[in-house]
Amino acid sequence: MKALVSAALLSLALAGPAFASQCPSDIAKIDQALQTASLSADQKAQVMELRNEGERLHQGGQHAASVETLAQAKEILGVQ
Repeated sequence: MKALVSAALLSLALAGPAFASQCPSDIAKIDQALQTASLSADQKAQVMELRNEGERLHQGGQHAASVETLAQAKEILGVQ
């Protein structure tokens, strides 16, 4: 069991730098899509909340969580 937990933690540690470079790219995609998106006020507010949370997580070094949060915003916008 310890080996499994260690392997999982090692995988996350090694994946961190890869996620770190993805966050700013995702934020830029969200910002660009927001300029032309046809969203309700509620949807736009939700996207902005997710975008800002993703940026906060990125700045805090929590890149995997940032990527997941930003992916939710991109899904609402229909961005890949």
